[in-house]
Amino acid sequence: MTNKFLTLLMFLVTSAVFSQNVKFEGTIKDTTGFALEMANIMAVNQTTKAMDGYSITNDKGRFQILLNPNTAYDIKVSYVGYQAYTTTIKTGTEPIIKNIVLKEGTMLQEIEIVKEMPVSISGDTIIYNSDSFRNGTERKLEDVLKKLPGVEVNKDGEIQVEGKTVQKVMVEGKDFFDGDTKLATKNIPADALDKIQVLRNYNEVTNLKGLENNEENVALNIKLKEGKKNFWFGDMTAGIGVGHKEDRHILNPKLFYYNPKYSINAIGNFNNIGELPLTMQDYFKFTGGFKNMMRRAGTSFNVVSNDLGILGLRNNQAKEIDTKFGAANFSYNPSKAWSISGFGILMGSETDLQTNSKSTRIDRDGVTTVNDETSVTKQESRLGLFKLSSSYVPSEKVHFDYDALAKFSKQDELSTLLSNSDVTTSSGTVSVFNDVYSKKKQNPFSFNQNLNYYYTLNEKHVFAFEMQHLYQDEDPFYNANLAVQPFMLSGYDNGQTRNDVSQNRFVKTNKIDGKFDYYYMVTPKSNINFTLGNTYSYQNFNSHIFQILDNGNQNDLNADENNNDVNYAFNDVFLGLHYKFITGKFTFNPGFTFHNYQTKDEQLGSSNTMSFNRFLPDFYALWQLKKAETLTYNFTMANSFTDINKLAEGYVFSNYNSLFSGNRMLENSLSQVHSLRYFKYNMFNFENIFANLTYTKQVDGIKSRALLTGINQESTSVNMDSSFADETLSGSGNYGRSFLRYYKGSVGASLNWSKFNNLRVYPDSDTNPDNNPTEIQSTESFTQNYNVKFSTNYKKIPNIEVAYNFTINDFSSDVYYVDAPSVTLEYYFLDAFSFTSEYTFYHNRNKSKTVENEYDFLTAALMYQKKDSKWEWKLSGTNLLNTGSLNNSSFSQLGGTSSFSSYIVQPRYLILSLKYAL
Repeated sequence: MTNKFLTLLMFLVTSAVFSQNVKFEGTIKDTTGFALEMANIMAVNQTTKAMDGYSITNDKGRFQILLNPNTAYDIKVSYVGYQAYTTTIKTGTEPIIKNIVLKEGTMLQEIEIVKEMPVSISGDTIIYNSDSFRNGTERKLEDVLKKLPGVEVNKDGEIQVEGKTVQKVMVEGKDFFDGDTKLATKNIPADALDKIQVLRNYNEVTNLKGLENNEENVALNIKLKEGKKNFWFGDMTAGIGVGHKEDRHILNPKLFYYNPKYSINAIGNFNNIGELPLTMQDYFKFTGGFKNMMRRAGTSFNVVSNDLGILGLRNNQAKEIDTKFGAANFSYNPSKAWSISGFGILMGSETDLQTNSKSTRIDRDGVTTVNDETSVTKQESRLGLFKLSSSYVPSEKVHFDYDALAKFSKQDELSTLLSNSDVTTSSGTVSVFNDVYSKKKQNPFSFNQNLNYYYTLNEKHVFAFEMQHLYQDEDPFYNANLAVQPFMLSGYDNGQTRNDVSQNRFVKTNKIDGKFDYYYMVTPKSNINFTLGNTYSYQNFNSHIFQILDNGNQNDLNADENNNDVNYAFNDVFLGLHYKFITGKFTFNPGFTFHNYQTKDEQLGSSNTMSFNRFLPDFYALWQLKKAETLTYNFTMANSFTDINKLAEGYVFSNYNSLFSGNRMLENSLSQVHSLRYFKYNMFNFENIFANLTYTKQVDGIKSRALLTGINQESTSVNMDSSFADETLSGSGNYGRSFLRYYKGSVGASLNWSKFNNLRVYPDSDTNPDNNPTEIQSTESFTQNYNVKFSTNYKKIPNIEVAYNFTINDFSSDVYYVDAPSVTLEYYFLDAFSFTSEYTFYHNRNKSKTVENEYDFLTAALMYQKKDSKWEWKLSGTNLLNTGSLNNSSFSQLGGTSSFSSYIVQPRYLILSLKYAL
């Protein structure tokens, strides 16, 4: 019903608008009759001097503009390398057809025309004129980006262009907190924007342009208005809660300065209303702009973070959150060839969370385990990030850069959990109640540095050397005080009133990646790439389990199985050969890497070594159907290795009811990935289409061998037999279109099917525990998401966005459905007032209707700012309907357990704030 309503609404609105306009169309060609693709044409109203319409020609040179009837227009046409063309037309009520011929040459008027165009294209760069898409309600970069054709911004501030994630945001060509786009989208003021440049096929190293496959690389560069250059700009916002018994406040200063020689950005945010500039997930995925230099090496060796699960929590699941945030970013050019940049970020947060969850697992013999949990958690976190970069480019032949990124944090978590587990068999139901008080704390530190040197000898020979070093030091501590201890631990005293068990862990990692590339240009359209590379990692893992007795004494569990003292070395030396060539509309880049692997672990008084060779092919192909239409195929085969965490054979607590021991005999797994991607961007009608399909198959995968008893789990890792491969098939697609300058619509879908294989252990009291019978357990999940969206963007009347999102999570044990229609309203009126509001409704349910609930969220803000005034008043409200919780469903491949969780969220807040703009 909702889908039909949205479709009808879009049809009525577009039909009404089309009926009020006159079509102006034709072609733009040169004097030889050759069609000029991507030529700019716009119509300026002679009375209002406003641009009422514009178009960019397609590959046939065709343009189309919808104009007001009975109106006189100045028509302006431009195309790079040709003389600008102007003429006048007078519309009536009938369509106008006009074919235009451009002469070669350049005139000054061309620059003026391009400057006024809402959208223009120069090579691989799409240039948006910010003011052409603003309606007066925008306050941040994010608000403007959402209105641009082909651009989307998700709720986490991540930018997508043509279905590709933007990796870097720059302002005036200078990095803005390199490695994260959220700080840019949430903080750069909308009124400072002049042009937004989308840099496709982006490669910041000019020496390598054309040599590598950069079609997936997208960056954003923000051009500032003239009044914002060489001057300090920004704003200061301060607000307090209205009508609240408890204190509610926000203080948010932002300061920016840009000139050709240096730039400074400073951002602060102190609040207790749930506004997080960075979440914990943002912090740990913050790359600092470090690229994946080994992406074509054929080896996957990732250092796992020992995060104790603290990082799995987000601010929108918080009952209460208090944040203190400060960040500064700078760049300085001592000379034209040398640039220095860096940033520092500090954040502290105190978070209260409350979660109610219900999980269900049905075993092969019909045994059903249902677990109800209620947890109350308090977190305190202190996070820090510091980066320093230097780049030296004295000429087009030489490029040298160095980066260093340091991360540190201090995290503490106290949690109270009440668990009630019902295990139902043919003989009845047994209930087990457990109350658990847990403590987690960790102070991880990492230091990552990157050194790159690129040299172009001449047009035939290019050399590249890249090296990266990672040092990581982690010390997670876990303590659980619980009524029922589910595990049999050697040396454990079971005669205590409570079970107070703790574990210390210390993990250190040194990892060095080095790679030398030589490119030889066989022809202007083909090159050969020789690669010599090495990855070396050395890790140390120590852990110890101990018990605190009722009298306060410490009982050290000194048996080997309760402790770890492990050293692990991994070394990969490889040679690679790739040949890239272009023929017609096709680009091919086949290649391979040949590896020699050596591993060694030392634990339990002995060493275990492994050495072998492996040949790994890869293939890349691109079909350039048109200038902005491509079909890309990628194939990679890779060896995947585990790090020390799954090799250490002593017990490690994953949770109070989950115990893990590693397996030093693990071998690598082999994966193959096939991906197909289609992309089309038609500037003629602002239509953008993208679709991708990916298939992954993992053979000899490192999987879990688990003994599940009720909600308790003891597991280890094993290599799954090659006949039981894990498989994943995922696909997504989106069709979007902007038209009449005032409308933007899209429809999309994403599907993901996964099949996992694990080993399930079934206890048998008549046999030795090591010989318990096992069974391969295959679980499948199929997740589907469908969405449709339509929005308007008028200057003088209210604007609306309607959207509908439908999700199906089909797990082995249950199927969950989520309907989420939403409406957003924006209105700028009386040349001073701005009103914005967003409403979203959620309907969650499972197939059997045993779980079903509805909730909704409403936010609104009213802003007042006189024209040219530096002061703005704002009254805003979050969660105006005072919704108590939000819900989420999830699936665990181990045991095929599906879970449904409810998170208590922050109550209604009304905030009155005052902003002063520099």
